[in-house]
Amino acid sequence: MEVLLIDNVVNLGSRGDVVNVKDGYARNYLLPRKLALPVTAGNKRQIELEKQRAEKIRAKELAEAQSLKEKLEQVSLTVAKKAGENGHLFGSVTNAEVAEMLKAKGFTVEKQAISLPHVKAVGAFSVDVRLYSGVHAKLSLEVTALEAE
Repeated sequence: MEVLLIDNVVNLGSRGDVVNVKDGYARNYLLPRKLALPVTAGNKRQIELEKQRAEKIRAKELAEAQSLKEKLEQVSLTVAKKAGENGHLFGSVTNAEVAEMLKAKGFTVEKQAISLPHVKAVGAFSVDVRLYSGVHAKLSLEVTALEAE
């Protein structure tokens, strides 16, 4: 069955794509959740309008992601963690902590979109943030040792 995707569907396609799926998948999952429209002779005009609308939305989202990328790449994060004498951390810096630091600076980024190396030592690291399909921002993360009290 051919369907037009109204929304992005993981591992299937993005908004505005016409894809061929099994009848049961379309009938039981895509259509009831309003993720797709069936492609029939009667709704060809609707499909063209939906494709144009999807293209406008995609262009707007891409522009927003590009502007957010420019703002994020100017951000430098610093975190202080407990560390041993040789600079090895007692914990690690997680993507959730990076998301919280970005939230404190006024950026809303989901922790699943943040990719960082395994941070278990003091030093400088590069953090990759996926903003949109093909748009990634690189920020710098400085990990320092927490001063003993």
